[in-house]
Amino acid sequence: MTIAFAVHGGAGHLSRAGLSAARRQEIHEGLAEATAAGRDVLAAGGSALDAVVAAVVLLEECTHFNAGRGAVLNADGHAEHDASVMRGHDRAAGAVGAVVGVRNPIRLAQSILLQTEHVLMVGEGASRLADELGLERADPSWFIVPRRHRQWQRTQAISLDHDTTGTVGAVARDRRGRLAAATSTGGMTNKLPGRVGDSACIGAGTWADGHCAVSATGHGERFIEANVAARIANLIELSGLSLEAACARVVHQELRGDGGVIAVAADGVPSLPFNSGGMLRGILAEDGQIYTGIWDELVPTPAPT
Repeated sequence: MTIAFAVHGGAGHLSRAGLSAARRQEIHEGLAEATAAGRDVLAAGGSALDAVVAAVVLLEECTHFNAGRGAVLNADGHAEHDASVMRGHDRAAGAVGAVVGVRNPIRLAQSILLQTEHVLMVGEGASRLADELGLERADPSWFIVPRRHRQWQRTQAISLDHDTTGTVGAVARDRRGRLAAATSTGGMTNKLPGRVGDSACIGAGTWADGHCAVSATGHGERFIEANVAARIANLIELSGLSLEAACARVVHQELRGDGGVIAVAADGVPSLPFNSGGMLRGILAEDGQIYTGIWDELVPTPAPT
Protein backbone atom coordinates (compact mmCIF):
# COMPACT_ATOMS: atom_id res chain seq x y z
CA MET A 1 0.00 0.00 0.00
CA THR A 2 1.03 3.59 -0.60
CA ILE A 3 2.26 5.55 2.38
CA ALA A 4 0.83 8.95 3.30
CA PHE A 5 2.13 11.54 5.73
CA ALA A 6 1.50 15.12 6.85
CA VAL A 7 2.51 17.41 9.71
CA HIS A 8 1.34 20.71 11.11
CA GLY A 9 3.01 23.39 13.20
CA GLY A 10 -0.05 25.29 14.35
CA ALA A 11 -2.76 27.59 13.00
CA GLY A 12 -3.71 31.16 13.82
CA HIS A 13 -3.60 34.78 12.76
CA LEU A 14 -0.32 34.65 10.86
CA SER A 15 0.63 38.05 9.47
CA ARG A 16 2.94 38.08 6.48
CA ALA A 17 4.46 41.27 7.80
CA GLY A 18 5.04 39.69 11.19
CA LEU A 19 7.27 36.88 9.89
CA SER A 20 10.70 37.78 8.60
CA ALA A 21 12.03 36.03 5.52
CA ALA A 22 14.60 34.26 7.68
CA ARG A 23 12.02 32.92 10.10
CA ARG A 24 9.74 31.82 7.26
CA GLN A 25 12.62 29.82 5.82
CA GLU A 26 13.36 28.24 9.19
CA ILE A 27 9.70 27.27 9.61
CA HIS A 28 9.59 25.72 6.14
CA GLU A 29 12.77 23.78 6.88
CA GLY A 30 11.49 22.57 10.25
CA LEU A 31 8.26 21.32 8.70
CA ALA A 32 10.15 19.64 5.86
CA GLU A 33 12.57 17.94 8.25
CA ALA A 34 9.70 16.54 10.32
CA THR A 35 7.87 15.37 7.20
CA ALA A 36 11.02 13.66 5.98
CA ALA A 37 11.45 11.92 9.33
CA GLY A 38 7.97 10.44 9.11
CA ARG A 39 8.46 9.50 5.48
CA ASP A 40 11.69 7.68 6.25
CA VAL A 41 10.06 5.59 8.97
CA LEU A 42 7.21 4.64 6.64
CA ALA A 43 9.48 3.98 3.65
CA ALA A 44 11.49 1.55 5.76
CA GLY A 45 8.32 -0.39 6.59
CA GLY A 46 7.78 1.19 10.01
CA SER A 47 4.43 1.73 11.65
CA ALA A 48 2.25 4.79 11.32
CA LEU A 49 2.54 5.26 15.09
CA ASP A 50 6.34 5.31 15.01
CA ALA A 51 6.26 7.71 12.06
CA VAL A 52 4.06 10.33 13.72
CA VAL A 53 6.06 10.17 16.94
CA ALA A 54 9.37 10.57 15.08
CA ALA A 55 8.08 13.67 13.33
CA VAL A 56 6.57 15.27 16.44
CA VAL A 57 9.77 14.71 18.43
CA LEU A 58 11.63 16.84 15.90
CA LEU A 59 8.96 19.53 16.08
CA GLU A 60 9.14 19.49 19.89
CA GLU A 61 12.88 20.06 19.64
CA CYS A 62 12.49 22.97 17.21
CA THR A 63 12.03 26.27 19.03
CA HIS A 64 9.92 27.79 16.23
CA PHE A 65 6.88 25.80 17.38
CA ASN A 66 4.70 25.86 20.49
CA ALA A 67 5.64 22.42 21.78
CA GLY A 68 8.49 20.97 23.81
CA ARG A 69 11.38 23.44 23.93
CA GLY A 70 10.07 26.80 22.83
CA ALA A 71 6.54 26.24 24.13
CA VAL A 72 4.56 29.19 25.46
CA LEU A 73 4.50 29.95 29.17
CA ASN A 74 1.59 29.80 31.61
CA ALA A 75 0.56 32.57 34.03
CA ASP A 76 3.33 31.55 36.43
CA GLY A 77 5.96 31.77 33.70
CA HIS A 78 6.43 28.01 33.32
CA ALA A 79 6.02 25.65 30.37
CA GLU A 80 3.36 22.95 30.78
CA HIS A 81 2.86 20.48 27.96
CA ASP A 82 -0.04 18.44 26.56
CA ALA A 83 0.36 15.62 24.04
CA SER A 84 -1.44 12.57 22.70
CA VAL A 85 -1.12 9.74 20.21
CA MET A 86 -3.64 7.30 18.76
CA ARG A 87 -3.42 4.41 16.34
CA GLY A 88 -6.33 3.52 14.13
CA HIS A 89 -6.50 -0.25 13.81
CA ASP A 90 -7.33 -0.83 17.50
CA ARG A 91 -8.07 2.74 18.67
CA ALA A 92 -5.37 2.49 21.31
CA ALA A 93 -4.34 5.85 22.70
CA GLY A 94 -2.00 7.56 25.14
CA ALA A 95 -1.99 11.14 26.39
CA VAL A 96 -0.42 13.54 28.90
CA GLY A 97 -1.69 16.84 30.25
CA ALA A 98 -0.02 19.71 32.14
CA VAL A 99 3.25 17.79 32.34
CA VAL A 100 6.46 19.60 33.33
CA GLY A 101 10.09 18.69 32.72
CA VAL A 102 9.64 15.81 30.24
CA ARG A 103 11.86 16.58 27.26
CA ASN A 104 9.56 14.99 24.69
CA PRO A 105 5.96 14.77 25.91
CA ILE A 106 4.95 12.86 22.79
CA ARG A 107 7.28 10.01 23.78
CA LEU A 108 5.58 9.84 27.16
CA ALA A 109 2.17 9.71 25.47
CA GLN A 110 3.41 6.87 23.27
CA SER A 111 4.81 5.04 26.30
CA ILE A 112 1.46 5.35 28.09
CA LEU A 113 -0.17 3.71 25.08
CA LEU A 114 2.39 0.92 24.81
CA GLN A 115 3.38 0.24 28.41
CA THR A 116 0.46 1.03 30.71
CA GLU A 117 -3.22 0.25 31.13
CA HIS A 118 -4.08 3.95 31.14
CA VAL A 119 -4.86 6.51 28.44
CA LEU A 120 -4.42 9.92 30.10
CA MET A 121 -1.87 10.91 32.75
CA VAL A 122 -1.49 14.45 34.06
CA GLY A 123 0.74 16.68 36.18
CA GLU A 124 3.20 15.28 38.68
CA GLY A 125 1.95 11.73 38.23
CA ALA A 126 2.82 11.89 34.55
CA SER A 127 6.28 13.24 35.37
CA ARG A 128 6.90 10.41 37.85
CA LEU A 129 5.82 7.89 35.25
CA ALA A 130 8.35 9.37 32.82
CA ASP A 131 11.08 8.68 35.40
CA GLU A 132 9.85 5.11 35.94
CA LEU A 133 9.88 4.48 32.20
CA GLY A 134 13.37 5.96 31.79
CA LEU A 135 12.34 8.83 29.53
CA GLU A 136 14.63 11.83 29.26
CA ARG A 137 13.88 14.74 31.57
CA ALA A 138 15.02 18.36 31.33
CA ASP A 139 15.15 21.21 33.79
CA PRO A 140 12.05 23.42 33.39
CA SER A 141 14.29 26.34 32.44
CA TRP A 142 15.52 24.42 29.36
CA PHE A 143 12.11 24.74 27.72
CA ILE A 144 12.02 28.54 27.99
CA VAL A 145 13.45 30.46 25.05
CA PRO A 146 13.82 34.29 24.93
CA ARG A 147 11.09 34.82 22.34
CA ARG A 148 8.51 33.03 24.49
CA HIS A 149 9.59 34.87 27.63
CA ARG A 150 9.12 38.20 25.88
CA GLN A 151 5.73 37.06 24.64
CA TRP A 152 4.72 36.07 28.17
CA GLN A 153 5.81 39.47 29.49
CA ARG A 154 3.65 41.25 26.89
CA THR A 155 0.56 39.26 27.86
CA GLN A 156 0.65 40.10 31.57
CA ALA A 157 -1.74 42.99 30.93
CA ILE A 158 -4.32 40.68 29.31
CA SER A 159 -5.90 37.42 30.38
CA LEU A 160 -4.84 35.11 27.55
CA ASP A 161 -3.11 35.15 24.18
CA HIS A 162 -5.41 33.27 21.81
CA ASP A 163 -3.27 34.15 18.79
CA THR A 164 -0.45 31.78 19.65
CA THR A 165 0.43 29.33 16.88
CA GLY A 166 2.78 26.44 16.94
CA THR A 167 0.91 23.40 18.29
CA VAL A 168 2.39 20.49 16.35
CA GLY A 169 1.01 17.26 15.01
CA ALA A 170 1.32 14.49 12.44
CA VAL A 171 -0.87 11.94 10.68
CA ALA A 172 0.23 8.86 8.79
CA ARG A 173 -0.82 5.82 6.77
CA ASP A 174 1.74 3.03 6.66
CA ARG A 175 2.39 0.23 4.17
CA ARG A 176 -0.06 -2.04 6.03
CA GLY A 177 -2.79 0.54 5.58
CA ARG A 178 -2.84 1.42 9.27
CA LEU A 179 -3.40 4.96 10.45
CA ALA A 180 -2.07 7.00 13.37
CA ALA A 181 -2.13 10.57 14.67
CA ALA A 182 -0.10 12.57 17.19
CA THR A 183 -0.40 16.08 18.64
CA SER A 184 1.76 18.10 21.08
CA THR A 185 1.53 21.63 22.46
CA GLY A 186 2.37 24.15 25.15
CA GLY A 187 -1.15 25.57 24.99
CA MET A 188 -1.93 29.27 25.34
CA THR A 189 0.36 32.01 26.57
CA ASN A 190 -0.59 33.06 30.13
CA LYS A 191 -2.99 30.15 30.58
CA LEU A 192 -3.90 29.17 34.14
CA PRO A 193 -1.51 26.58 35.61
CA GLY A 194 -3.07 23.16 35.18
CA ARG A 195 -5.12 24.11 32.12
CA VAL A 196 -5.36 21.23 29.65
CA GLY A 197 -6.35 21.81 26.03
CA ASP A 198 -7.55 19.66 23.18
CA SER A 199 -4.09 18.29 22.34
CA ALA A 200 -4.35 15.96 25.34
CA CYS A 201 -7.99 15.06 24.68
CA ILE A 202 -8.57 11.97 22.56
CA GLY A 203 -11.37 12.81 20.15
CA ALA A 204 -10.89 16.56 20.34
CA GLY A 205 -7.32 17.21 19.22
CA THR A 206 -6.28 13.71 18.16
CA TRP A 207 -8.14 10.78 16.63
CA ALA A 208 -7.41 7.69 14.55
CA ASP A 209 -9.64 4.78 13.57
CA GLY A 210 -10.23 2.71 10.46
CA HIS A 211 -11.62 5.68 8.55
CA CYS A 212 -9.10 8.46 9.12
CA ALA A 213 -6.39 9.96 11.32
CA VAL A 214 -6.73 13.57 12.48
CA SER A 215 -4.55 16.05 14.37
CA ALA A 216 -6.00 19.46 15.24
CA THR A 217 -4.64 22.89 16.06
CA GLY A 218 -6.35 26.06 17.22
CA HIS A 219 -8.29 27.43 20.20
CA GLY A 220 -8.36 24.30 22.35
CA GLU A 221 -11.53 24.99 24.33
CA ARG A 222 -13.56 25.30 21.14
CA PHE A 223 -12.06 22.09 19.74
CA ILE A 224 -12.96 20.23 22.93
CA GLU A 225 -16.54 21.51 22.82
CA ALA A 226 -16.93 20.35 19.21
CA ASN A 227 -14.96 17.09 19.69
CA VAL A 228 -13.43 18.02 16.36
CA ALA A 229 -11.15 15.11 15.48
CA ALA A 230 -13.64 12.33 16.27
CA ARG A 231 -16.48 14.35 14.74
CA ILE A 232 -14.71 14.19 11.38
CA ALA A 233 -14.38 10.42 11.65
CA ASN A 234 -18.04 10.07 12.65
CA LEU A 235 -19.19 12.04 9.63
CA ILE A 236 -17.23 9.70 7.38
CA GLU A 237 -18.52 6.54 9.07
CA LEU A 238 -22.14 7.48 9.76
CA SER A 239 -22.93 10.06 7.06
CA GLY A 240 -20.82 8.66 4.25
CA LEU A 241 -18.94 11.91 3.67
CA SER A 242 -15.51 11.95 2.09
CA LEU A 243 -12.62 13.04 4.27
CA GLU A 244 -12.45 16.37 2.46
CA ALA A 245 -16.18 17.02 2.90
CA ALA A 246 -16.14 15.98 6.56
CA CYS A 247 -13.15 18.19 7.36
CA ALA A 248 -14.66 21.14 5.51
CA ARG A 249 -17.98 20.83 7.34
CA VAL A 250 -16.38 20.69 10.78
CA VAL A 251 -13.67 23.32 10.26
CA HIS A 252 -15.64 25.83 8.17
CA GLN A 253 -19.22 25.34 9.42
CA GLU A 254 -19.36 23.79 12.89
CA LEU A 255 -16.23 24.99 14.69
CA ARG A 256 -16.80 28.14 16.78
CA GLY A 257 -13.14 29.07 16.91
CA ASP A 258 -10.03 29.55 14.80
CA GLY A 259 -7.84 26.68 13.72
CA GLY A 260 -7.50 23.76 11.39
CA VAL A 261 -6.72 20.07 11.05
CA ILE A 262 -4.49 17.74 9.12
CA ALA A 263 -6.05 14.42 8.26
CA VAL A 264 -5.49 11.35 6.13
CA ALA A 265 -8.17 8.89 5.02
CA ALA A 266 -7.98 5.11 4.91
CA ASP A 267 -7.16 5.29 1.20
CA GLY A 268 -4.30 7.71 1.86
CA VAL A 269 -6.04 10.84 0.58
CA PRO A 270 -5.09 13.85 2.75
CA SER A 271 -6.98 16.97 3.79
CA LEU A 272 -5.46 20.07 5.44
CA PRO A 273 -8.20 22.71 5.94
CA PHE A 274 -8.01 25.77 8.20
CA ASN A 275 -10.28 28.74 8.87
CA SER A 276 -7.62 31.05 10.32
CA GLY A 277 -5.12 33.39 8.71
CA GLY A 278 -2.69 30.55 8.13
CA MET A 279 -1.60 27.07 9.18
CA LEU A 280 1.97 25.81 9.22
CA ARG A 281 1.93 22.44 7.48
CA GLY A 282 3.94 19.95 5.49
CA ILE A 283 2.84 17.06 3.31
CA LEU A 284 4.40 14.17 1.46
CA ALA A 285 3.11 14.20 -2.12
CA GLU A 286 2.42 11.06 -4.13
CA ASP A 287 5.60 11.63 -6.15
CA GLY A 288 7.70 11.68 -2.97
CA GLN A 289 8.22 15.45 -2.97
CA ILE A 290 7.72 17.33 0.30
CA TYR A 291 5.61 20.48 0.21
CA THR A 292 5.24 22.98 3.05
CA GLY A 293 3.04 26.00 3.58
CA ILE A 294 2.27 28.86 5.94
CA TRP A 295 -0.62 30.55 4.15
CA ASP A 296 -2.69 29.28 1.22
CA GLU A 297 0.09 28.12 -1.06
CA LEU A 298 2.19 24.98 -0.65
CA VAL A 299 5.74 25.07 -2.00
CA PRO A 300 8.29 22.29 -2.61
CA THR A 301 10.75 22.26 0.26
CA PRO A 302 13.76 19.95 0.48
CA ALA A 303 14.48 18.65 3.95
CA PRO A 304 17.70 19.99 5.54
CA THR A 305 20.63 17.59 5.21
